[in-house]
Amino acid sequence: MKVEMIMSKQPVSVALDTSLKEVREIFDKARFHHLLVVESGKLFGVVSDRDLLRAISPNLGTVSETQRDLATLNKRVHQILTRKPITLSPESDVYEAIHIFNNHNISCIPIVDEENKPRGLLSWRDILRALEEKRG
Repeated sequence: MKVEMIMSKQPVSVALDTSLKEVREIFDKARFHHLLVVESGKLFGVVSDRDLLRAISPNLGTVSETQRDLATLNKRVHQILTRKPITLSPESDVYEAIHIFNNHNISCIPIVDEENKPRGLLSWRDILRALEEKRG
């Protein structure tokens, strides 16, 4: 089975200079955990909800929140993203993706074309969902 059959075909992307405040708002509204970071139409990196949580103050939204805590939201995506992520092409076999997930500490694989333009995003959940559907 090719990864293009099971990948998310409409991944959300942000620019390198996007603020963490904007990223937080996207994750708060969405039901996904990764954003592609795209510059000039090409994949530059990935930012996850876990990357965001590590980068912002844990005091945000609490009674002890300070201006310094709020300032963590002014950081930019380029400060926290994973650069040069492991990628696959849409024609890659799902077993290549499984091998990558089993041998690297990652939870998504950007799917790019030969020009490094994003075409989709594959998570291990996508693979599990496809296996369950195949089982019938």
